Amino acid sequence: MTTLTALSPQPQPQGWREIIRRPGPALALLIAYIAFTTMALFGLDRTALWYPLMQIIFVPMFMFAPFLVVSAPIKTIYKVILGGVLLLLLMPLLGIYNPSWLGLAIQICVFTGLALGLNIVVGFAGLLDLGYVAFFAVGAYAWGSLTSPAGTIFTVNGWSVSPGAFYVFLIIGAAAAALVGILLGLPVLRLRGDYLAIVTLGFGEMIRVLARNADAPINFTNGAQGLHGIASPPVPGFVISFTASIGNTLGFRMENPNAVAQQLSFYVIGIIIIALIVIICRRLIDSPIGRAWTAIREDEVAALAMGVPLVKSKLMAFAMGAAFGGAIGVLYASKQTFIDPDSFQLLSSITILAMVIVGGIGSIKGVMVGAMLITLLNLSMLTNLSLQINSLKNADAVIPIVNFHFSDWPSELEPAKYGRLLFGLILVLMMIFRPAGLLPEKRRKLELTERREEVDEEPMIRDTPSGVPQERS
Repeated sequence: MTTLTALSPQPQPQGWREIIRRPGPALALLIAYIAFTTMALFGLDRTALWYPLMQIIFVPMFMFAPFLVVSAPIKTIYKVILGGVLLLLLMPLLGIYNPSWLGLAIQICVFTGLALGLNIVVGFAGLLDLGYVAFFAVGAYAWGSLTSPAGTIFTVNGWSVSPGAFYVFLIIGAAAAALVGILLGLPVLRLRGDYLAIVTLGFGEMIRVLARNADAPINFTNGAQGLHGIASPPVPGFVISFTASIGNTLGFRMENPNAVAQQLSFYVIGIIIIALIVIICRRLIDSPIGRAWTAIREDEVAALAMGVPLVKSKLMAFAMGAAFGGAIGVLYASKQTFIDPDSFQLLSSITILAMVIVGGIGSIKGVMVGAMLITLLNLSMLTNLSLQINSLKNADAVIPIVNFHFSDWPSELEPAKYGRLLFGLILVLMMIFRPAGLLPEKRRKLELTERREEVDEEPMIRDTPSGVPQERS
């Protein structure tokens, strides 16, 4: 009588991808990555020839570190700790060391908030809005008109507000923009597709033209001259002293601790606003209103037949997206301390829409990635590439293989001048290779996959001389 013995399974060799997907190795790699990029940034020499190129490499690496933390297969507590260290410790230290990096982080917060607001209208509800910058302008002018020393009706009559009202005006600016969003939504409820895009585009231009011409007969916006000297929120004295002491302790050279402390306050406010927007967006996705938006986006006729309130849902989408844009507008105006109608052109709306498309329409994480990528390209990478070329021109560097002197580089070919061309090329490539975006929403990715499979499997029909259609082989 023979006995059967179970064979023990032999361990299979595992590749590096399977190894880094484990919590332990993933956490170790994340810590090493964060430490490497941080030390690389602290070690950059501003007087070095290749300093702009090093910024092109290491600044984006550090900026994208929070997304790597969120996507890593580690415990939530580790994600919270690493995210807090990155956003609330290392980034402020890097900002004290180099305030331009902190200014870049603030701009990323601004455009991320705008992209998330537009994502509610375009991604959640499927309403194409090409005039979203109008809500941004409403929030900016709501704060700027009441704090600028320009000769507006508010300044002349003593109706100005103190800088301490900034935090209240974040809510007021959001409410004013939401009201404007409802006023925009009312006349376009019956429109969809291209017609909706054209009307919203015209609305955005109307707001810009109104801001340019609202200086007579009553001066509300100071017209084309813009609003200067817009107030910034007051910074507590202990924050300024703390910033100066940190700089002195670490040996950072700070010429104006007050300005750096002000930038730090804007950064913290921006992070808080983005966190609130993300929380609200996540809550909206699975809420009844979020499901109504999804139904409207998929099939408006079917949604109406199923009892979805179209008017209420569309107005809610416009109001919610506009509110986020208004709050960000208040933050933007107080940081820039100057705004004019040219700050809110159509190109700004298209840029924000490009962020949503590149990241992934309807995806919160994808939109944030798209906003960061486009902002880094526009404000950091292309600018630093131009600075690098100019540094090589000043040093009379030569490419030995082709014997090309950088002093002969024409000024017309500076990369910073070709930002729009690059954005257009990125959009074309995205539509060809990644139509759902870099980090698409699961439902939209599934829809695009099913549509592509249907197109691939659809038989081609041809007519025979007898008039009977036959499938083409």
